[in-house]
Amino acid sequence: MMLIAFTPIVMSAYLSFTSYDVFTSPKWIGLDNYVVMLRDENFWSALRNTAIFTVIAVPLQVMIPMLLADFLANHTGRKFSQIARSVLFIPVVASMVLVGTVWQYMLSPDGGFFNWVIAKVGMEPQNFLGKPVSALVAVSLVTVWKNIGYFLVLFYAGVMDIPTEQYEAAKVDGAGGVKRFWHVTVPGLKPVVVLSTIWSFQVFDIVYSMTGGGPGGATTTIVMSVFQGIRSFDLGYSSAIAMALLVVVLVVAIVQRACFRED
Repeated sequence: MMLIAFTPIVMSAYLSFTSYDVFTSPKWIGLDNYVVMLRDENFWSALRNTAIFTVIAVPLQVMIPMLLADFLANHTGRKFSQIARSVLFIPVVASMVLVGTVWQYMLSPDGGFFNWVIAKVGMEPQNFLGKPVSALVAVSLVTVWKNIGYFLVLFYAGVMDIPTEQYEAAKVDGAGGVKRFWHVTVPGLKPVVVLSTIWSFQVFDIVYSMTGGGPGGATTTIVMSVFQGIRSFDLGYSSAIAMALLVVVLVVAIVQRACFRED
């Protein structure tokens, strides 16, 4: 199992030091790909876009499901909780390409649902996916919408595993609902934040289907940069970007775990 997991990483690391176009054998070029990457404005732009996407998406797709999980577990009946989780899980099982296409239509400046609503209140239509800032925000919010059900299931299971004695002890100590949520529920669910962050750094399909990385590269992410390199048969450079992403994700995960470590 470990061999299956690490072989692609080792191969990608090796290819990152080569010039490889699929049609010829890899040619060792040392650190050239990394030098080109560090001088590539598109790489830094993609890294910045990915970071902004993560800053927008992670807090929302963590806090919203966490609050919903706490509410469903502690303030509703079992049957209502099951129905709510099932309904909210529907976007998770939907095809990402289908979701992206549907939202692209809904956000369209020509007949899209949101512009129809805007027109009804007398405002000018907006090209949400045609402007750099709004396009990145839109992609981030659609990702949050799609992932809420998945993280809700994880958080709900986590909440149900927290011993009721902890809630009762907090209540005896005079902690209100907000304090019980913050000091009892949240600490038991912190590992999911790391998972959410890792997912955000790997965003690709929703961006590809909604904006294709545009406008003007405003929504191009690191993984999309890897894809673009593969599409142009520059697998050595793509592998270098993939290794850079791996390092970034590892550093962020280590920092998060350090921050979440209990004294």
